[in-house]
Amino acid sequence: MGENRVDFSDIILVAEFHLVLLYCRSTGATAITKADLSDVYRDYIACLNKQDWPKLEQFVHDDVHYNGQRIGLSGYREMLETDFHEIPDLYFNIQLLISDPPYIASRLGFDCTPKGKFLGLDLNGKRVSFTENVFYQFRREKIEQVWSVIDKAAIEAQL
Repeated sequence: MGENRVDFSDIILVAEFHLVLLYCRSTGATAITKADLSDVYRDYIACLNKQDWPKLEQFVHDDVHYNGQRIGLSGYREMLETDFHEIPDLYFNIQLLISDPPYIASRLGFDCTPKGKFLGLDLNGKRVSFTENVFYQFRREKIEQVWSVIDKAAIEAQL
């Protein structure tokens, strides 16, 4: 009697796998592992730190949204270029990274010297340390949505 038992968990697992494949084929999406998405994100951060703007399109979707507003790839690039212009020693340091495809959650650390105003604060060359908590939604291995919160209170405490 025990020899004829069917392990339904294996059947369910195979069925779930096939449903994911069908979804991916119908939407053009690709299944990506947590490790793969983390690698894509680390490469994206390296791109930012090198200011390799032509490569940015490999990581950011043409219709990217930032904090609920569609700014597109060109607006996103312009925002980053402005950040680096106003903060010449800007460097993105990943302190925490959690991958749950299609999402990334990251805590970025900064230790930098903004030239003038930053977040409405007159820093004028004062070195500050702060963090940014940022969430990303990816589509086809490109960033489609960004939700960012910078710890402005940490900066204010250093003034």
